[in-house]
Amino acid sequence: MHTLNIRVYYEDTDAGGVVYYANYLKFAERARTEWLRELGFEQDILLEQNIAFVVKHVEMHNNAPARFNQMLSITSHIVELKGASMTFKQDIINALGKVLVTVQAKIACVDLVAMRPRRIPEAMLGEFSRVI
Repeated sequence: MHTLNIRVYYEDTDAGGVVYYANYLKFAERARTEWLRELGFEQDILLEQNIAFVVKHVEMHNNAPARFNQMLSITSHIVELKGASMTFKQDIINALGKVLVTVQAKIACVDLVAMRPRRIPEAMLGEFSRVI
């Protein structure tokens, strides 16, 4: 499981100081990117190889709001790994340990030239298998 800690900035909130719902998806995306980076895979290098990971499907459940200036932790782990896709479960948790938002995202590996699904490179599959 990977954890990313972030602070809620004013720009993340609506007029009431509550995190705008779409920003939870941005937080989840940022956490998945940092998870890849921690495993040694930089997305700019993957793009140079015409490989991208795109969101195929996402579900988000809001349980309670996050507010301006709070510290949040986003935990991410793979719940399903296939040859060309993986599904993440991500929880956005406040400093008291309360799960505020749960995100489940199916991520597909895509060949950017053909704009079609492609198999996740073997080196990546091996690393992903090691950490799930």
